[in-house]
Amino acid sequence: MFTRLSLRLRIFLFFALIALGGSALVVTGLVIGYIRLGEAHALSAFIISGLVAVLAIFGLTTWIWVLFDEHVARPVERLAADLRARAHADVDQGIDQDVARYLGDLAPAANAVTTNLTETRNAMALAVGRETARLTTEKTRLETLLAEMPDGVLFCTPQHAIALYNGQCRDILGTSEALGLGRPVAGLLRMGPIRQAYERLRASTSPDEGTDILVTTRTDARLLEARLRLLRLEGQETDGPGYILTLRDVSADLKLQAERAHLLTDMLEGVTDALPDLPDGSAKTALTALVARITPRKIATDTQWWPMERLAATDLGAALTARLAAQGTPLAPDLDTTLLRCDGFAITRLLERLALDWTATGAKDLALTLASTTPDTAILSLEAASPAPADPARWLATPLSPGLTGFTGADVLLSHGTALTAEPAGPGRHALRLTLPLAAPRAMGPSRSVLYDFDLLNADIPDDLAAAALKSLSFVIFDTETTGLNPQVDEICQIAAVRLVNGKIVPGERFDMLVNPGRRIPAASTAVHHITNEMVTDAAPVAEALARFHTFAAGSVLVAHNAPFDMSFLRRRETEIGQRFDQPILDTVLCSAILYGQSAEHTLDALCARLHIQIPEADRHTAIGDAIGTAEAFRKMIPMLEAAELPNLGALIRAFDRHSRLIEHLN
Repeated sequence: MFTRLSLRLRIFLFFALIALGGSALVVTGLVIGYIRLGEAHALSAFIISGLVAVLAIFGLTTWIWVLFDEHVARPVERLAADLRARAHADVDQGIDQDVARYLGDLAPAANAVTTNLTETRNAMALAVGRETARLTTEKTRLETLLAEMPDGVLFCTPQHAIALYNGQCRDILGTSEALGLGRPVAGLLRMGPIRQAYERLRASTSPDEGTDILVTTRTDARLLEARLRLLRLEGQETDGPGYILTLRDVSADLKLQAERAHLLTDMLEGVTDALPDLPDGSAKTALTALVARITPRKIATDTQWWPMERLAATDLGAALTARLAAQGTPLAPDLDTTLLRCDGFAITRLLERLALDWTATGAKDLALTLASTTPDTAILSLEAASPAPADPARWLATPLSPGLTGFTGADVLLSHGTALTAEPAGPGRHALRLTLPLAAPRAMGPSRSVLYDFDLLNADIPDDLAAAALKSLSFVIFDTETTGLNPQVDEICQIAAVRLVNGKIVPGERFDMLVNPGRRIPAASTAVHHITNEMVTDAAPVAEALARFHTFAAGSVLVAHNAPFDMSFLRRRETEIGQRFDQPILDTVLCSAILYGQSAEHTLDALCARLHIQIPEADRHTAIGDAIGTAEAFRKMIPMLEAAELPNLGALIRAFDRHSRLIEHLN
């Protein structure tokens, strides 16, 4: 109850209680004294004494309460109000300390808190303002880059609605009213290939996988080559990922390519058909040789002009089964995960058209299998309980779909460099078979993430690198693994490096190579870095690896832990590769000695432990693992070196001289 009363009222009640309690004690004492005395004539004296004492107690208590209220209670309330004003009302002035001069250090402490709050708020506002301006600038730059891309770009939600599009989309998709933020993609494009590719990628375990598809516009059935990639983002709140569609109008190109392919096919077939009727002689021999030479080259190019994707046979079977089931035609696929190189949507629609036309003539028990595979091709077989198809050529003349009226099943076969054949498939069964190329193994490349640092646009690196601030320089932090510890006779068997730009490690810019040292790797060395002779058998030789590393490190300051050891292996090969490693070289051993003193331990493990850097055990004593650990340590030491009055490269290199007894420095 009392906590709801104001501070001054609670203090008043406290002093009132003291006055009442004191008066009650005085009256009680006088009453007891009078009773013990037992003299009736003394009553008036006791009463007068009691009145004087009670009045004195009330007067003294009131006086003390007034002083306490004026110098304590009211200043406390004033301080509380001032603190609230500065916390919630954006008041920047300091607190009047004279008001609470009798409260000891409370007023100065409150003033210090509010001053610090104001300074922190102002600093935060400045930081937020700078960051907002930086983000606005980067947003403008990225918008400009996106606007200048030659392809149309659509960012789409999991519900296939448009969340972003660039100006090129209007050129590619037309000025349709269906193009707009929040509008469905289905209003612009036929969704069959998009939905099929989206569901396939969503089921994939590869985060960077994308796929090339062909889509058609709804209004004029123009063909667009599209690249679809999912946007799997951390912390997304939707049930499924959104995706990016990049679009390019290839209607004219594909039509031209198809026409040229048909003309070349007709010409070769005409020449082949005419050859038996030609008289023997040099002309017939030359034409025969020409056909033999051109035909395999033509087959190789037939599949290059049509956009293809990597597609698992099981995905193809699942898509075809779903499409046929929607039309009441069951299909039993028996496929594995063999990766085919094809236009998934076009092949699916072709097989769908063949299956529907075949069942219309009485075919039953449809099945889709891989009849056989070779190292380069697979035979896809659509089987049914049916006599041999009477006229599959007529089925191939049917347009692929309403959106691809200019391309028939025959065009699909031509674009894939294959043909459709009808063959027996067992008692009472026949099969329609076509050969498709297998997808080449996917090369492990760098991440598809976009790397940028717009601060480089504002960087001003002086011509004299010695005067350049450490945080403004580009560094290549590297490490080597070798066959032994003697640079005169041993060789590099692995070299790795990462880049540090503007004080940040660039995640997508790494150099990591196994190297064939040209000699056996001793078992003792393998026990340390786990590189075996078998691992480097097909690796690049030392000279080639160092030439490539020189290109990677060009224009950057080299950094290593115990740099003289690693540099001795590099400089031995300078004459052989025709390049010199003449850039500045920094050593994290010497940096550690400057910061922690020469008596401290300066191993990479000790340095990482001091800076709370974790190198995964699997990466320890590998070139890339140690390079990353060294880079993290050096990144954290840059502000420490600047705080130690070593603000630039020249000052740091001069400081190395004071620790030359620890290790040689190479500048």
